[in-house]
Amino acid sequence: MKSGSSVHVHLPSELGYEKVAMSTAASMAALMGFSKDRIEDLKTAVAEACINAIEHGNHLNNSLSVGVVLSSSDDQLEVKVIDDGAGINAKPSIPDIDRKVHGEEDPRGMGMFLIQALVDEAEWHQGPPGKSFVRLVIKLDKENQ
Repeated sequence: MKSGSSVHVHLPSELGYEKVAMSTAASMAALMGFSKDRIEDLKTAVAEACINAIEHGNHLNNSLSVGVVLSSSDDQLEVKVIDDGAGINAKPSIPDIDRKVHGEEDPRGMGMFLIQALVDEAEWHQGPPGKSFVRLVIKLDKENQ
């Protein structure tokens, strides 16, 4: 794959379409030479980011779309997931897994934490409608970085 390649995908704000972004990201990562394990990490992070954009950013409004921009360089793949929401202002907090497992807390709400754990960089940016996004970066040869 040529360095500097970029792919743009527009998804309907309907659950299930995150799989299109997952498979596109996986295909690009495979072309770049990522390991199967890193590709699985990337797929999960992209799915979580898209689901958050569909549910929380666009509120399942199917008249809005979620933009996904995948950009490759020599040593990393950057994924931006763009929605029409206001974005978030808080840094993701660490969930209390034990409380969630024991039903003392809502089992949901781990997406941002999971995303951060699976990729090398994750940043949430606020913006006007259509400009809020999460930026994910996954680097080749993470073990050697």
